[in-house]
Amino acid sequence: MGLACGPAHADRRVALIIGNSAYKSAPKLGNPVNDAALVGGMFKKAGFDSVDVRLDLSASEMRRMLREFAGRARDADMAVIYYAGHGIELDGNNYLIPTDATLETDGDVLDETIPVERALFAVEPAKQLRLIILDACRDNPFSKTMQRTLASRAIGRGLAKVEPTSPNTMIAFAAKAGSTASDGDSKNSPFAVALVEHLPKPGLDLRKAFGFVRDDVLKSTGYKQEPYVYGSLGGDDVPLVPTRPIATGPQANPQDAVRRDYELALQLATRDGWEAFLAQYPDGFYSNLAKGQLNKIAAEETRAAAEQKAKAAEQEKTRLIAERAQKAEQEKAVAAARAAEEARVAAEKQKQIEQARAEAAEQQRKVAEAAAAKALAEKQAAEKAKAELAAKQAAEKAEQPAKPTADRQIPEAEQKVAALSPAPASTLSAADLAKSVQSELRRVGCLSAAADGDWSATSQRSLTLFNKYAGTQFDVKLVSVDALDALKAKAGRVCPLVCNFGSKADGDQCVKITCRAGYRVGDDNECEKIPEKKPVTTREDSRKRDSDRQQREAAPTSPQARSPGQIYCGSSGCRPVRSGCRLVAATGSWGTGGAVGAVGQGNVAEVCN
Repeated sequence: MGLACGPAHADRRVALIIGNSAYKSAPKLGNPVNDAALVGGMFKKAGFDSVDVRLDLSASEMRRMLREFAGRARDADMAVIYYAGHGIELDGNNYLIPTDATLETDGDVLDETIPVERALFAVEPAKQLRLIILDACRDNPFSKTMQRTLASRAIGRGLAKVEPTSPNTMIAFAAKAGSTASDGDSKNSPFAVALVEHLPKPGLDLRKAFGFVRDDVLKSTGYKQEPYVYGSLGGDDVPLVPTRPIATGPQANPQDAVRRDYELALQLATRDGWEAFLAQYPDGFYSNLAKGQLNKIAAEETRAAAEQKAKAAEQEKTRLIAERAQKAEQEKAVAAARAAEEARVAAEKQKQIEQARAEAAEQQRKVAEAAAAKALAEKQAAEKAKAELAAKQAAEKAEQPAKPTADRQIPEAEQKVAALSPAPASTLSAADLAKSVQSELRRVGCLSAAADGDWSATSQRSLTLFNKYAGTQFDVKLVSVDALDALKAKAGRVCPLVCNFGSKADGDQCVKITCRAGYRVGDDNECEKIPEKKPVTTREDSRKRDSDRQQREAAPTSPQARSPGQIYCGSSGCRPVRSGCRLVAATGSWGTGGAVGAVGQGNVAEVCN
């Protein structure tokens, strides 16, 4: 039953921690042993299934530890090796130096050290993540004293670059390839302190965690030491410590064992069973119930004894009558039988009373257990909402580029405790729940106002939009944990992006519409050509044109010379137009006389000055 009730797919995580300080042929290093203890404690508090911390190992001991760890990694989803101590690079290959190494010549490196490839081989069986952390880039004293057997053989400063060939494999160096790391002036190295600060954050992807480690080490060393990570992971986040699971089913009740024993005694329903239960549990809720059951049994025993006594008295009376005993003896027997019957009736009534009391107590027990189960479910729901809010706040805090200056002033020991200790338990208030829902509404594009925890009409309208586009039916007047869960389940924007006039949607942002020369934004929010401006006619211009036209019409027509080749035809026949005359269109009656003479026929007249 214990196996069946456990997590169905719990990831198994194993870690091997090695710290070498007491070198026999080189000056002792102060921090590797302390760093190994610090990092090992971090992995244990992070919930790893197996954490093996080993200090000051010889070459044979290191090989044995790696061989045993490879066996544990076969059944693990995540395998991590952390090494602190001396390392050396020879002809582009990296080696970890045990405490018994002498390295008098460069040829001794192959016999007395452990290749980094051996550590890669040990983590290879892990199914999901293979991680090696090397705090071994310190200034190596062996490279200065060992003799060269071949002049062309290169011994580098620090460690050489490594490119893992297996997928989902990462190798983290305390210092970039070709450079050395600082052992630190305090109890621990800067690299180990940064690892403990960032790696155990629940849900934080390893790539981001090592990025924060790099930033901290750069700042603490005056930008002289830069950690570096080689290898690659897939697109999914790979945290060293997963987000703490939220319990969805009923959790174990501290009084489950008491209840099981009580129900067992209830099935036995004997005086010995209840007395044994009370001896084990003399006080408490279930002990009071057990005492009531014991009183019930005592009442039944009293009733049975009274009934037996009544039967005996009745038999005695019958015997005396049959033997024709004296009247006094008969009356005495009758009185005894009557008293015995009354005692039996009283015992029967007492039994019924005790039975009713026991049944009432049992009913109260069921009601109390139901109330306790309900209270436990409500507590678990509150803890679930609190844990989700804490995880979100931790993720937001982890994404900040740097910690505030005030945090840097906290003592180092307190920072480590704060990083590894869980947040204090607290219930989620209505304002916090509203603020969380508002933040999620902003993320899915349904709310543009700030998340202030005030569930106003603006927030209610935004939840209405979410119901419309997500197909949900949450009550917009009340904020709920179910709405928060539904919002968190949406990976991207739900409500469409609405932009003001003159702007258009570009992804998740509104950008200003820019039109080319000669065009402008029209009423349909699209670019259109600007129309040419027509001259505006004023009333004064119109009056001036009418006055000029009237003057031209009223002025006398100046004589015009006869146009060559014009012929005028009248009633007397046709002839050439006379000199000084011209032909005009006739619009009325024509006559002769005065200064102007005109004769004509039809619609044409000959006009002379």
